[in-house]
Amino acid sequence: RAGAAFQYLLVQKTGAQKNVGLIQLNRPKALNALCEGLMAELRRALEAMESDPQVGAIVLTGSQKAFAAGADIKEMQNKTFQECYHGGFLSGWDKVSVVRKPIIAAVNGYALGGGCELAMMCDIIYAGEKAEFGQPEILLGTIPGAGGTQRLTRAVGKSLAMEMVLTGDRISA
Repeated sequence: RAGAAFQYLLVQKTGAQKNVGLIQLNRPKALNALCEGLMAELRRALEAMESDPQVGAIVLTGSQKAFAAGADIKEMQNKTFQECYHGGFLSGWDKVSVVRKPIIAAVNGYALGGGCELAMMCDIIYAGEKAEFGQPEILLGTIPGAGGTQRLTRAVGKSLAMEMVLTGDRISA
């Protein structure tokens, strides 16, 4: 089974012709927080889907409660700036944005911080009624770190992006 090789993802091919790659984030207890292991697995799954000639498009999703609640704060809370800078922290997080096949983010529940940035890296965002998007990093004394400030501005305009980034306020679908 395709998903057996992953700890944090459920991966399969779906659709009538099995030509849609489905990648589901699967860390329910952590609201799909984006830990280093999950992001490494996501890169691997995306590379497999991209090289599979049968796959024409990819859907990236989470759960009903959370697409992804952001970066795993517990994993990064003790890292110093120097460790992050010299250790390539967040390197490879942009893999979604460079895949040549179309990627659709199917978002319901929380898409916050890194989760919002992950959704914005996709080509299309399909948002459910309970989807909530936000960049709450300011509430932790930092700013979005994986291109979120630039992508958010392009997606919602400068004024709303500034409001979201500087207040941590969320928006609905």
